[in-house]
Amino acid sequence: MPGSGTGPLPSTASPWPEPAPLDPRSAPVPKYGTGSLADLLPAVVAGQEVPGLSSELVLPPADRVCVFLIDGLGWELLRAHPAEAPFLTSLLPGSRGGTGQPLTAGFPSTTATSLASVGTGLPPGAHGLAGYTVLNPDTGQLMNQLRWQPWTDPHAWQPYPTVFQLADAAGVHTCQVSAPTFAETPLTKVALSGGTFHGRLSGEERMDLAAEQLGAGSRSLVYTYYSEVDGKGHRFGVDSPEWRGQLRYVDGLAQRLAERLPPRSALYVTADHGMIDIPFDPESRIDFDEDWELRAGVSLLGGEARARHVYAVPGAAGDVLAVWREVLGERMWVASRDEAIEAGWFGGPGGADGGGKGVDDRLYRRIGDVVAAAREDVAIVASHTEPKESAMVGLHGSMTPLEQLVPLLEVRS
Repeated sequence: MPGSGTGPLPSTASPWPEPAPLDPRSAPVPKYGTGSLADLLPAVVAGQEVPGLSSELVLPPADRVCVFLIDGLGWELLRAHPAEAPFLTSLLPGSRGGTGQPLTAGFPSTTATSLASVGTGLPPGAHGLAGYTVLNPDTGQLMNQLRWQPWTDPHAWQPYPTVFQLADAAGVHTCQVSAPTFAETPLTKVALSGGTFHGRLSGEERMDLAAEQLGAGSRSLVYTYYSEVDGKGHRFGVDSPEWRGQLRYVDGLAQRLAERLPPRSALYVTADHGMIDIPFDPESRIDFDEDWELRAGVSLLGGEARARHVYAVPGAAGDVLAVWREVLGERMWVASRDEAIEAGWFGGPGGADGGGKGVDDRLYRRIGDVVAAAREDVAIVASHTEPKESAMVGLHGSMTPLEQLVPLLEVRS
């Protein structure tokens, strides 16, 4: 009490300030325009005299070019496994035009987004495939852009021509060599179509046919693809014997293709994203479906566990942002839609400052009212609404080096 001589009561406040949430502007934004997946094919076809594309990424010209995309083979994962991938590892010093550096996937670092960036030569803010699932503003439903469910008109969803179509129109012999199941998918149509699609079941058949097709024209552009490095990583994790076995197998495929290149050819080996294993414990995997605090004011949860699009009920966007930032802001970059766009997460054609940070108008509402990208080893799963995805061991989607960085390995004949 005052005047009692006992002195002031001790303070119960912490002597340390509360940690501040991560600033969305501090996220390592993809190198749009200079070193992202969207820059690869524009740089390739610049050497084949295909008009209408530009990139600051410079690659030595080649008459015949094959791009071999290995789903899930991140730069950091490859560097960590030289014993399983001796051939690919030997090419690391010459990555990205001899700089020894990786490319970046766009944001989010996920297959549908990355394949669209590769095929169109555009960042996500232009081609519009801005996540694993995003809101379709015309229907109010989530649209899965990998499986294309619910169905929507592909060319209304992604209206730009692919680089393959532009190359084919310019007289370049153009084709895709992949699994037969991908021949008629909407994702193939909007991202990878142009020229001729050749379906082959085995990896060896794909490599041999890709090399054959390279030699079929005086100027050639060939794309081939392998998925199971990603598949084994999702199911078993990137620290598993199954994943390492796939890495050994695909290393042999890449060497097989390299040894069969016809004259005047360049082979580029790249990937759509990397991957990270997330432990199965409540601190690492936060279950949105069981968390009343994160669910409050949310109408739809899109994206995937490491890169979430959060759609608020009308009038609640500010409150949802505040809660997500308070709960997750030390472990994830949590941004409003406009903050994520202004920070350049999606790249894009415009932006008020002319710096390419804008997005196409048709894309604006596909992006979540809140966008959350993981920095730490954390995932926002949804055990009831996304049971299969929530059971995956290996995950991806965010901007960490394990997820975002991908190789651009080169072999020339």
